[in-house]
Formats: sequence, C-alpha cells, structure tokens
Amino acid sequence: MAIARPVICIFVKNFKDLMKIFIAGLPFQVGEEELTAVFGDFGHVKSLRIVKDRETGQSKGFGFVEMTNDDEAKEAIVNMDGADYYGRRISVAEADDKPKTGGAGGGFKRSGGSGQKSFR
Repeated sequence: MAIARPVICIFVKNFKDLMKIFIAGLPFQVGEEELTAVFGDFGHVKSLRIVKDRETGQSKGFGFVEMTNDDEAKEAIVNMDGADYYGRRISVAEADDKPKTGGAGGGFKRSGGSGQKSFR
C-alpha cells in the first residue's frame, strides 16, 4: 500500500518589484486605514506609514507606502501626484532610498506631473 504524501508548494515573492512611495502634503485628519484603501485602488499595498510627532502623536503630513508591483505603484504616483485631497494638494513620488549625508534632503524623486486631480 502506497502512502499518500502531501504536496507542498512554496511561492516566493520577488521583492525586487517592491516600490516605496513618498507622500507629502497629507491633511492631518487622514488616517493610515483610509490612505491604505485609497492606494489599494491601484494595487496591493504591502505597508503604509504616516509619520507622526513623537510627543503629540499628530500626523506630520507625510508618509510612505510600499506597493508590491512597480506598474501599480507607478500608476498610483501618476494619478495621485498633485491631486487635491481634502482641500490640500499632495505630492506623491517614488521614495529615494539612497542614504542622505547632511543637509535637509527631500524624501522623493520628482518626475513631473500636471493636470487637476481630486480625491475626496
């Protein structure tokens, strides 16, 4: 009698496609759950973090999103950059992961963008 052996499949996600996005100009009332849903309209969001003040816990108005697909992330950037979000114009761009050595550097690479876009 043959013994049935379970079949085990392992899928490994290639995280080379992971894109980190920088968002600036966020309205202070926007939470991570809501922003995850907004970016989720463009594709799978691996993580999202709104940077907050250590003492007050209030949003500093910027954050980071990691998306698992470059094409979906680029679509989000094109559609969200310059958009009106609760009356504030937000900037959305690919995050610059290169370490900064001195100076006050920006958190994103600018790739241009035009047109009026509005969310909320």
